[in-house]
Amino acid sequence: MQRNWKTLLPLLILAVVVGYLYMQRNRPLTAPPAPPTASAGVAPQAPAALPSFLPPEAVHTLALIASNGPFPHRQDGTVFGNYEHLLPSEPRGYYHEYTVATPGAHDRGARRIVAGGNPPVVYYYTDDHYRSFRKFTVPQ
Repeated sequence: MQRNWKTLLPLLILAVVVGYLYMQRNRPLTAPPAPPTASAGVAPQAPAALPSFLPPEAVHTLALIASNGPFPHRQDGTVFGNYEHLLPSEPRGYYHEYTVATPGAHDRGARRIVAGGNPPVVYYYTDDHYRSFRKFTVPQ
């Protein structure tokens, strides 16, 4: 039985598509951007003394907030609605959310910092995707 190219072409296309999808699914995750470095003598400063309940990755997130980005996730900096009313009541747009990286997570994870004010004057941390919050201050 002889096969011609018209028979093999759909199988070849299918193999290429399956291979591409496999590679996309199993590709290594890209690391979040490195913390900003000093340039022209001005660098965002990470807070010196933070509460012990904050994970080490929160320092990078706070530095990004202080320098107004760029943020690794498109949702970072968006308005946090406070729909469950777990934070003090403020006008819509007062609170903004930011991702705190979770090592080994394949998505944004559950850790966030919610900052209130523009510029931020109050900060809250959640490690359970907004079910609970802990207020903290950022030393100036």
